[in-house]
Amino acid sequence: MEFSPELRDEVIAGGITVSVRLWQRPRVRAGGRYAVGPAQIEVDSLELVPFSEISAEDIARSGEPDRETMRRRTAHAGPVTDDTPVYRIEFHLVQPDAG
Repeated sequence: MEFSPELRDEVIAGGITVSVRLWQRPRVRAGGRYAVGPAQIEVDSLELVPFSEISAEDIARSGEPDRETMRRRTAHAGPVTDDTPVYRIEFHLVQPDAG
């Protein structure tokens, strides 16, 4: 999964655990692991919801300061209104195996 450069370090640190994407079809799957720079995340859940269902908690967990900033970032692939279906993705940082 790709993240904007200004968010990548926080994803790698484990501080960002939600992402919202405007995709035609899912590009990740629950249980899948994806490289983010030197780190790896695992997708916990993936759901298609109207943008209006993205909560204040989701916005905070995504590293965005507010809903409109999230809307602008999500809209890089097309316009996002409150009714636009978006993928809400929850994930966690995978800790490297000790060894």
